[in-house]
Amino acid sequence: MGEALRANPLRFPITRWVPRCWAYLLGGALFGPVLLVVLAALLVLGAGLSVVGVGLPVLLALALAGIPAAAVARWRLRLVEPFPPSDPHRSLPGAGRRARIRTRLRERATWRELAHAVLVSTVLATASLGFTVLLVLSGLYVISPLVVWALDPETVMLVPGHAVAGPLAALPFSAAGLAGLLLCAYAGALLVCAEVSLARFLLGPREDDLGRQVLELTRSRARLADAFEAERRRIERDLHDGAQQQLVALSMTLGLAEYELRGREGAGGGGRETRGEGDRDARAAELVTRARGEARQALEQLRELVRGIHPQVLTDHGLAAAVDEVAQRHPIPVATDIELPERLPAPVETTAYFTVTEALTNAAKHSGATAITVHGRLAGGRLVVQVTDDGRGGADPAAGAGLAGLADRVALLRGRLMVMSPTGGPTTLRLEVPCSGS
Repeated sequence: MGEALRANPLRFPITRWVPRCWAYLLGGALFGPVLLVVLAALLVLGAGLSVVGVGLPVLLALALAGIPAAAVARWRLRLVEPFPPSDPHRSLPGAGRRARIRTRLRERATWRELAHAVLVSTVLATASLGFTVLLVLSGLYVISPLVVWALDPETVMLVPGHAVAGPLAALPFSAAGLAGLLLCAYAGALLVCAEVSLARFLLGPREDDLGRQVLELTRSRARLADAFEAERRRIERDLHDGAQQQLVALSMTLGLAEYELRGREGAGGGGRETRGEGDRDARAAELVTRARGEARQALEQLRELVRGIHPQVLTDHGLAAAVDEVAQRHPIPVATDIELPERLPAPVETTAYFTVTEALTNAAKHSGATAITVHGRLAGGRLVVQVTDDGRGGADPAAGAGLAGLADRVALLRGRLMVMSPTGGPTTLRLEVPCSGS
C-alpha cells in the first residue's frame, strides 16, 4: 500500500487500497473500544480481588491479554499488508499450561504485545473513531442533495442553525463532501501506514528474540546429542554385562558337559548295553560340541555388535587407535594418518569414528578400490578428517541412508560432511567438526 501511494499519489484515491484502508480503520474503531473494556475490566477486577488475595489469576490474564489481541491485529493487517509480521513466540509443543504461562511471561514479545494492545485500545482507537466520523460526515455531505430532495418540504439543516433551501443549495455541501472523501483517502492511508509500522515494531520478532531461540535450539541440540550418546552407552553396557556374559557362561557349561560325556564314553566297557549307552553319549557329545560352537559364534557376533555400537578402544584410547583397529580388520588395505595433540570431546570422537567406519564400509561394498587412506588433523579448532579411496567414483550421498544419517548427526555438532566423487574416482569424504562439540 505504501508503495502504491509513493508511486502515484494522484492516482491513489481510485485504487483498491482506499476501501481496504477504510475497512481496516472502521474495524479498528470497533475493535479498540471492545479491547479497552476487556483490559479495563481485567485491571479493575484483578486489583480489587488482590486485596483478598485471589486477584493473581486475573492479573496474569491481563498480562497475557496482549497475545490474543496481537493475533487479531495480525489478522486485521492482512487487509492492508500482504506480509503481516510473524508470530514472535516460541512454539511449545507438548508443554503444560503452567510451562506455557511461565515461558510467555518471560518473553519480551508478550510485553510488547500488551503495550500494542493498550495503544490499540486508546490512541489508535481514538484516531480510528475520529477518522470514522470524518468519513461518515463526508459521505453524508456527498449525498446531501438527494437527502434534501427526499425530505422536501421538511426543513433540513446540514449546518446547525442554517436550513438548506433546496437540493441546489446543498451542492456546495456535496462538493465539500467530495473534498472530505479525498482527504479521507490520503489521511486514511497515512494513518494505516503509521499503524502498520507500529505493528511491525511491536508485534514482529526481534533479533534478540531470534538470538535467544537460536541459543535455546543450540542447547537442546547438544542435549539431544548427549542423550543419544548416553542411550547408546546404556545399550552397550546392557549387552556387555547381560547377554554377553550369559553366552560366556553357556559356553563354559557346554564345555563341561562335553568333557563329562567324552569322559564317560572313554570309560565305557565292551558290552552291547554299554556300547548302546556309549553311542548315545557320543551323539550327545557331538550335539553339545555343535551347541558350543554355535554359542561361540553367537558370542562373536554379539561382540561385533557391541563394538559397532561403541568400541571400547575408542573410549579407552581415542579416535586414532579406534580407526587403526578398524583399518586392520578391513578387507581393503587402509593407511591411517591421524595425529591429534589431545583427546577430543566424546561426541566429536564418536561422530568422526562412525563417519570413518561408514566411509570404509561403503568403499568395500561399492567402490572397487584397492587402497584407502584416512587422514585426520586439528585445524583452526576443528577436527578435519578425510577418507580417500582409489575406486571408480560416482558415489551419490543421497542414494543411501547411511551417509545421510551421518550428515544429520554431524549437523547436530555444527559440522559439515562433504563427499567428492567424480566418475572414475577418486572418492573423498571430508568431515569438519568444531572441537567444542556444541
